[in-house]
Amino acid sequence: MPKRVLQGTVVSDKNDKTVVVKVERRFTHPLFKKTVRRSKNYKAHDEANAHKVGDMVFIEECAPVSKDKRWTVVQSQN
Repeated sequence: MPKRVLQGTVVSDKNDKTVVVKVERRFTHPLFKKTVRRSKNYKAHDEANAHKVGDMVFIEECAPVSKDKRWTVVQSQN
């Protein structure tokens, strides 16, 4: 089974080897038929501390790295 890959924006890089990535999804509301935006923050492993706030990155599922890190940064989109 393939691993999920999400695209998002780095909103925090204060932790060592960790970035917080905000992933936004858009969908149509089932009753009101209006486009709704929902966002969620994911903590992702960034081994080299290479990514800064505002960077667009792709994150991929991985085995648990710590208590709440289950994603790793795959690549950056500049």
